[in-house]
Amino acid sequence: MCADRLEYYFCAMETDNLKQGFFGIGIQNGKTPENLGVLWRSAQNMGASFIFTIGNRYSKQACDTHKAVGAMPYFHYKTFEDFYAHLPKGAMLVGVELAENAQPLEEFKHPRRCVYLLGAEDHGLSNAAIEKAHYLVKFKSILSLNVSVAGSIVMYDRGLKTEFST
Repeated sequence: MCADRLEYYFCAMETDNLKQGFFGIGIQNGKTPENLGVLWRSAQNMGASFIFTIGNRYSKQACDTHKAVGAMPYFHYKTFEDFYAHLPKGAMLVGVELAENAQPLEEFKHPRRCVYLLGAEDHGLSNAAIEKAHYLVKFKSILSLNVSVAGSIVMYDRGLKTEFST
């Protein structure tokens, strides 16, 4: 029972964080700001806690038709190493990549606290990202999907599945 203020704080933190979890989603070396804009809008609608980008392949800002900038934190990292050093404590890194050793999304049990990382359509994830990812997932797809579409599918799948792996 949450009797005093300190105990109440830890009870509330445990209830919110450990039962519900959180997730963030982002793009490594994205090609266009439009992809980020679409992913941002989907993330806002599908319950993401934050979005992010790694690298600088485009200079102008993504569109913001739903005012997601004010509703959801956005982080930018210059390098994968910088991003990885700033992963939220206790979060698992889930790379989305068409790789032989990746698990099919249909069979994947999403971690309770995780960060999904997508690569650009033309280059995919960096070798460092693939090596450091706690999980790799892929779709049943012959060719790569648009990065914002792929991210939306991952978030939708997370929303459909109620049990988490960790």
